Amino acid sequence: MSRSRSAQPDPRAALRGGLPDRYLTPGDIAEIFGVPLETVYQWRKKRTGPAGFRIGKHLRYDPADVQAFVARQQRAEIDAA
Repeated sequence: MSRSRSAQPDPRAALRGGLPDRYLTPGDIAEIFGVPLETVYQWRKKRTGPAGFRIGKHLRYDPADVQAFVARQQRAEIDAA
C-alpha cells in the first residue's frame, strides 16, 4: 500500500510557473515572496511593492502587476551589478 503525502507546493513556484488566474490577496503575496504579511502592507504604504488595488474594503493584486514588479526588480539587480 502506498502512502500519499500531502505535499505543499512551493508558493514561489507560482512565479516560475505562472500565477493563478485570479486576483491575489495580501496573504498570497506574502506567501509567494516568503515575507511577513506586515511587509506586504508596508510595501503598499511606501509604494515600493507590486501595485495593488481595492475592491470595496478588500486589497487585491493583479497577477500581471506582480509579474511586472518581479521583472523590474530583476532588471534593477542586473543594472546594479
